[in-house]
Amino acid sequence: MPLLRRHQLAHLGSAAWRDILSGPWDDVARACLQHWADHALPLVVTRQCAPHPQRDEGVALGLSAPARWGRRPLSLRVAHSGISWLSEFPRLRAAIGVCPREAHAPLRALEARLASLDVRAHVYGSAGWQQLSGLHYVHERSDIDLWLAVDGTAQADDAVAALQACASPVRIDGELMFPDGSAVAWREWAAWRAGRCSEVLVKRLYGSVLASDAEVLANAGWCAA
Repeated sequence: MPLLRRHQLAHLGSAAWRDILSGPWDDVARACLQHWADHALPLVVTRQCAPHPQRDEGVALGLSAPARWGRRPLSLRVAHSGISWLSEFPRLRAAIGVCPREAHAPLRALEARLASLDVRAHVYGSAGWQQLSGLHYVHERSDIDLWLAVDGTAQADDAVAALQACASPVRIDGELMFPDGSAVAWREWAAWRAGRCSEVLVKRLYGSVLASDAEVLANAGWCAA
């Protein structure tokens, strides 16, 4: 199996779904998971526990339930062998249609600008799940959550400039994702690069670390270009 990364989508085999559905879920959670199994919908890779040297503790996965099932976050664990394949949340261009109408034109302009920078933008959160499942997630208070694949500091700065210039009436949140899977919230990156803070929270598969300027520079492999 390829190396895991936060925000990846895990598609499960039928045996894995049977194991999940045999668990002690309440009626609402079971109905949601049954729908996911029946429609072969994916789960998202979340933060993992540190690997155990002597046993396989499986992969931590999650699901944000749609409005029909109370918008509940569901957490579960699946054996590595239960994952058939991995994919990604939809690209921004594919998910604009599920976002609030007043944001469509600004998002199209943002997508074009990011494409010109060779930056891939994927939509997760409520808009991403709605595009994937066809179920109702987005509401009037929904933000738009993006993760942007960047190859280093310069491209991250360019992507943030594009986000800051976007005139979307809907708030855009999300993360810059570097080649090794390390991620930083784009607003936090902007504040750090502008000198408004001396630390930045770096999120990784097995946890997060608050890195100071010196620590980031000393371990710049994850964000160097």
